[in-house]
Amino acid sequence: MKTKYSYVKAEIKSKIMQGYFQPHEKVGSENELLQEYGVSRHTIRKAVDELVHEGWIYKKQGAGTFCADRSKDTEVRSGRKNIAVITTYFSDYIFPSIIRGAEKLFRENGYQVTVFSTNNDHEEEKRCLEAVLSQQFDGLMIEPTKSALPNPNINYYLNIEKLGIPYVMINAYYEELEPLHVVMDDVEGGRLQAEHLLKGGHTNIVGFFKNDDIQGAKRMKGFIKAHREHGTPLSPQHIVTYQTENRDSLPAKELKRKLKEAASTRPTAVVCYNDQLALLLLDVLRETKLNVPEDISIIGFDDSFLSTASEVKLTTVPHPKEELGSAAAQTVLNMIADASESGGRRTAVPIMFPSRLLERQSTKARNPQPVNP
Repeated sequence: MKTKYSYVKAEIKSKIMQGYFQPHEKVGSENELLQEYGVSRHTIRKAVDELVHEGWIYKKQGAGTFCADRSKDTEVRSGRKNIAVITTYFSDYIFPSIIRGAEKLFRENGYQVTVFSTNNDHEEEKRCLEAVLSQQFDGLMIEPTKSALPNPNINYYLNIEKLGIPYVMINAYYEELEPLHVVMDDVEGGRLQAEHLLKGGHTNIVGFFKNDDIQGAKRMKGFIKAHREHGTPLSPQHIVTYQTENRDSLPAKELKRKLKEAASTRPTAVVCYNDQLALLLLDVLRETKLNVPEDISIIGFDDSFLSTASEVKLTTVPHPKEELGSAAAQTVLNMIADASESGGRRTAVPIMFPSRLLERQSTKARNPQPVNP
């Protein structure tokens, strides 16, 4: 639990990092801070003294406290060559491969890399951004947190832009910022998943999509698009959405329920947001004594190591992983060069990797049908 002075200190520091106070702008007099935070004079003085010592603010006798000009630290930054990489996760699934691709290129160009993880949580993202803004970095590579939801940390990104720190977003991006980004074509990926099954004669296809990340929304869009192109009606009950917090429970529960439905509506195929979910749902299918793909087909996304970890090798949509990480790193390096060589003019461009289907053993046709012209 935070002490009162550490809370006041963190609040003032957070406002500075969000750009609420500009260099040499008044943060407040002692009495103003007393009124704002409702704590003792001793608490205010202790918080202020620590912020002064750390170089965030300075005091003027009889005038109050003022925001320090930290831009003087840019000379230190330019000599250290540091890059920050912020991802939702870094120790599992496809993320080590993405980071490996980026880190290799950064190191080849003389940069030290510091990796942060948000665990796909906005409060953790805030802490990561504050850690980045408290230090000195030449550029950032960022995977957005819960990119389909309103983000409470936008001010941090705006201040990063104001400070002239180049950044690129990967896998998704916050549309309101219109940042440079490196992504894959998730709409087409979702369309390919569903199209493959529809061409194979499946009509009762259940799609599971994570809806707090924009990738899930786009893959669901592709799923719907494929049904429309094929002329196959799509029941609203055949789309299941879930979020980060219930990803380990809700999809499995919903699949078990749907497998108990009447034969006319029971799913013959399952489309998954990613391979991680597909492996989880494979366990459900085993419990219900269904064989894949003889009784039911299942298709993943990402072509992660999990896609071949089970006895059933997954049909999936490959994610570029290391290639995407390397492309994002090159974009950051190009932006750093732009900032120093072309007066900040943006010459780097967004990158979208195309999607394709990788067919393995987890899908099987049922009375194949042609796609409508």
